[in-house]
Amino acid sequence: EVQLVESGGDLVQAGGSLRLSCAASGFTFDDYAIGWYRQAPGKEREGVSCISSGAGSTYYADSVKDRFTVSSDNAKSTLYLQMNSLKFEDTAVYYCAASVLCTRVAGTIIGEYVVRWGQGTLVTVSS
Repeated sequence: EVQLVESGGDLVQAGGSLRLSCAASGFTFDDYAIGWYRQAPGKEREGVSCISSGAGSTYYADSVKDRFTVSSDNAKSTLYLQMNSLKFEDTAVYYCAASVLCTRVAGTIIGEYVVRWGQGTLVTVSS
């Protein structure tokens, strides 16, 4: 069974840091693009960052560029998101997803043909 399990969400003060993890199982990690998406209360889900399959190109939304860093450990089938200089507006449920492709369009991240979503992890940034 294809599974993605996020962890690492917490309450943090503005300006602080967190690292999220997404543990994958049930599929070959490197065969898919794996990305981070978030949904704030009352807003639509948006793409944050992703790593493409194979070559491992990384993409960032304009809203997080230079603050967030995505990385992966293929041996552990785990995706990470290092979040620094957190802002109140980063408050959201963060999801990871495996998709056939991911790309950056108009400053945001798009996952195409998503095959699985994780259950999400809550990040709350206090101002």
